[in-house]
Amino acid sequence: MSTYDANGITLQQVREHVWEIPQDGEMGAPARVLASEALLDEISDDRTLQQLKNATQLPGVQEHALCMPDGHQGYGFPVGGVAGIDAENGCISPGAVGFDVNCGVRMVRTNLAYGDVEGHERELVNELFDAIPSGLGGGGVVETDVATVEDVLDRGTDWALEEGYATREDLTHCEDEGQREEADADAVSQKAKDRGKNQLGSLGSGNHFLEVQRVTDVFRPEVADAYGLAENQVVVLIHCGSRGLGHQVCTDYVRRIEEAHPDLLDRLPDKDLAAAPAGSDLAEEYYRAMGAAINYAWVNRQLITHRTRKAFEDVFDAEPKDLGMELLYDVAHNIAKKEVHDVDGEDRELYVHRKGATRAFPAGRPEVPKAYRDVGQPVIIPGSMGAGSYVLRGGDASLDRTFGSTAHGAGRTMSRTQAKQDFWGEDVRDDLEGQQVYVKAQSGATIAEEAPGVYKDVDEVIRISEALGIGDPVARTFPVCNIKG
Repeated sequence: MSTYDANGITLQQVREHVWEIPQDGEMGAPARVLASEALLDEISDDRTLQQLKNATQLPGVQEHALCMPDGHQGYGFPVGGVAGIDAENGCISPGAVGFDVNCGVRMVRTNLAYGDVEGHERELVNELFDAIPSGLGGGGVVETDVATVEDVLDRGTDWALEEGYATREDLTHCEDEGQREEADADAVSQKAKDRGKNQLGSLGSGNHFLEVQRVTDVFRPEVADAYGLAENQVVVLIHCGSRGLGHQVCTDYVRRIEEAHPDLLDRLPDKDLAAAPAGSDLAEEYYRAMGAAINYAWVNRQLITHRTRKAFEDVFDAEPKDLGMELLYDVAHNIAKKEVHDVDGEDRELYVHRKGATRAFPAGRPEVPKAYRDVGQPVIIPGSMGAGSYVLRGGDASLDRTFGSTAHGAGRTMSRTQAKQDFWGEDVRDDLEGQQVYVKAQSGATIAEEAPGVYKDVDEVIRISEALGIGDPVARTFPVCNIKG
C-alpha cells in the first residue's frame, strides 16, 4: 500500500485518488482526501490535513471526514471539507459551515453566441460594473429597512418573486427552490440584520465575482441539452454569498456556543470547530438562523441576476426574455443540511456539513429539480479568470463516497497577502486582456489577489471528480469579462 507523509501525518492510499488518515487517538472516524498526488502536494502545503484530522473529533462524525480535490486551509474546518454528522446524537458546527453562509454560485443562460458579444466586451463589463454593487461595506440593489430584511430571511426568493425581481422559473431552478422552510428571522441578531439591510444585492469582495463566459466544450451532449447548454453559447456565472449578515450569524453563534457548551469545546482540538450538541436549543436555533442566512444569500444572488438582465438589455437592446436569460441552476457551497443517507446499510438523518464543497446528487434523488431529475443535479465549479469553469452533473458514486458532494472550485494555493506580493493587478489585467478576457474591479489589489496563478489546476480537480464518479463533466466555459469587488 502506498503512503504519503506530510507534516507528521501519514496517509494510506485506499484506492486510486483516495488517501486515508487512519483513525487513532481521539479521532471519531478516519479522514479521507480525494486527490491525485500532484493535488495532494498542494493540499499538504498548509494546515489542511491537520484541520481535516481535527474535524473527525466532532461528535457524531459518520464514516469519514472528507477533503475534496480543491481543498485548502480554512478556519478550523478545511475549505473543501465535508462531514456527515449524526443529527440525533452528533452536533452542528458553524465553523464547519463557514462565515459566508450559503456562499454559492448560479449560472444564467442566454441565447447569445460568442460572436454576438465580440466587440461589446468593454461596454458590457462597464455596464455590469456600474449596475451591480461590489466591494467592502454597504451598498446594494435594495437598501432597505430591517422589516424587509426579516421578510427576506423568512421567505427567501419567494420575496423576490413577489417584488418583481424573479420569475417562477428562477425559483424552480434553484436549490430548495430558494427557500429554507426552517428559516427563522427571529433567530438572527439585530446586529446581523442591521449589517444586511444595506447589502442586499451586492457581490462583496474577495473571490466573489460576476463573469460572462462562453461555452467552449460540451462533453455529454444529452446532459448539456437537458441543461440548455451548447458550444459557443454565452452564459453568466455569479459567485457570492450572504455578505455581512451571514458573517455575523456565524460569529454570534460561535460565541454563544463557547458560552453555553464549554465542555464540548474543551474536548475539541480547535476552538474554531465550536459545535452545539444535536437536539440542544442552541443547535436548533443556529439551524434556523443559518436557514435564514441561506435565504438572504439566495435573494442576494437573485437581485444581482435581476440587475444583470437589465445590463444585458441595455447593451444588446433586447428584453431579457428575448435574450433567453434563464437560470440554469443555483447551488450553495457553504452549508449544513439535514439529509438522509445510507450509513452501514441503514438510512440515517445527518447534518451534512459542506464548507467549500458542492452538493452533487445523481439522477433520481428527489431533491434534484424536476427538470434535471432524469440526468442528475447540475454542479457549477468556477475556475480562475485565466482557466475557465465547469458545469458537472452529480455522479453516480457521490452518495456512496462523499455524502453526495464534490469540489466547489479550483482551490487556492496562495494567501491573499502572498498574491499581492507576487502579482501586480494591472499586469494581471493586461495579460488577461491579451487573452480577450476583460476584467474590472474596485482596485488593482483585488485583481492581484485573484490572479490565475494563485489557484490550483481546475482541470485536474475536475479529472479527479470524474475518475471517482462524484461529478461528471458536462461542459467547460471560458471567461469573456469579469467584475469583482
